[in-house]
Amino acid sequence: MLDNLKKYKVILASASPRRRELLAGLDVEFEVRALPDVDESFPPELQGGDIPLHISKKKADAYRPAMAADELVITADTIVWLDGVALGKPVDEADARRMLRNMSGKTHSVFTGVAITTKDNQRCFVAQSDVTFAQLTDDEIDYYIAKYRPMDKAGSYGAQEWIGYIGMSNIVGSYFNVMGLPVQRLYSELKEI
Repeated sequence: MLDNLKKYKVILASASPRRRELLAGLDVEFEVRALPDVDESFPPELQGGDIPLHISKKKADAYRPAMAADELVITADTIVWLDGVALGKPVDEADARRMLRNMSGKTHSVFTGVAITTKDNQRCFVAQSDVTFAQLTDDEIDYYIAKYRPMDKAGSYGAQEWIGYIGMSNIVGSYFNVMGLPVQRLYSELKEI
């Protein structure tokens, strides 16, 4: 499948082990190349899915100067959107606790922006999944943070971890998007390259 990609060296520009695992599930040969310290700031007027789309394009722009003609770079960014506020990665345990308490018993959206970039072209998209959390107790939140250390996850949680098992009561959209890479949509977009 995806024979059209054989002319490219596919690069996943992400340090995320979850994105690596998800892309590998598409049976695409790729290498991981993550630049340190790519600026992930965004203009304050951006809302919802426009935020990770902006950041994924910004990440792609950081790779462009060093890209070879035969390289295809996949960049992505994920945010949790709750009550009109973007939740990225927590800065510390107290921040993680605050995020999880705020999501408890509510529905939030997970947006992932993806940019597929070659020297000559760029395809971008945003995926949205709406996730409802059951009411979480402080003990459950504290247990999760202490045991799973979700400091590298947007919104302070991983759907594939304990908190997802006990907390996610409903999801509308791609589960894999909640993990950080909407692989079905990515596959569809890669077929068009």
